[in-house]
Amino acid sequence: MTTSHFLADGAEIVLVGTGATWSEGPLWIADRGVVRWSDIPGNRILEVDPTTNVVSVHRDDVEFSNGRTLDLEGRVVQCSHGRRAVERETADGVEVLIDSFEGRRLNSPNDVVVASDGAIWFTDPPYGILQAHEGHLGDPEYGGCHVFRLDADGTLTPAITDFDEPNGLAFSPDESELYVSDTSAALRNGAGNHHIVAFRPAGDGTWRRDRIVYEVPDGHPDGLRVDVEGRIWTSGGAGVRVLTPVGAVLAHIPVPETVGNLCFGGPDGRTLFIAATTSIYRIETMTTDAAAASRKGR
Repeated sequence: MTTSHFLADGAEIVLVGTGATWSEGPLWIADRGVVRWSDIPGNRILEVDPTTNVVSVHRDDVEFSNGRTLDLEGRVVQCSHGRRAVERETADGVEVLIDSFEGRRLNSPNDVVVASDGAIWFTDPPYGILQAHEGHLGDPEYGGCHVFRLDADGTLTPAITDFDEPNGLAFSPDESELYVSDTSAALRNGAGNHHIVAFRPAGDGTWRRDRIVYEVPDGHPDGLRVDVEGRIWTSGGAGVRVLTPVGAVLAHIPVPETVGNLCFGGPDGRTLFIAATTSIYRIETMTTDAAAASRKGR
């Protein structure tokens, strides 16, 4: 592993908890001091306390939840393959925020972020309707795989439509760029894309493709995060890469299992938690998440 000023001195990958089938959607829940994540094929949401490494089941029969984030009020917003929806957790379960576009069902929302204005952005690839172990087999209905923006008034806008299979997404610190990963190669025997693309506003509510940031050479880019200094932390194969906004590799952090997603958390926000196949791992850093800093600044 390449050492750098954004990793803590002596930082090493540490196993936090295990027992999942395929781990995705990690999120630090500060008031509980736990990492919550999805075991998609297991159809359950798990939590682990990184101080004790004790894993518990948060909820069962969750309709194949995937990525999650916090809204500006600190509520958990998550993607549901099974419901083909974006939903928000409540004390009694979940409430569906959106599950259709122009009268047609969404594909299977995958990952989600909340912008500083409170809008919910999410990707909508087809994985939950193509794989029975990650959702319910079904047909795509609106004719694409878009990146959507859901405003507080319920307006749903297809912000990015010229993309193959969008997966992970994250804003630059000033939200002038949106980074989106394409994992279309995952179900096509390597024939699709395996890159991260940067988008910029087009001025009409849509976002235009600006550049390919990075081609993952040994896997598929999936979940990603951006730190307060603009570095991109992305999954891809058996490891995490740290990139500049133009795709220079600053570090490669090997992980014992294939990585699906990641998040920052811990008491000071500097621990990187990594969802990798059956487990959650952590590594100590010297930076924090840009989106979390934006929420604190409001």
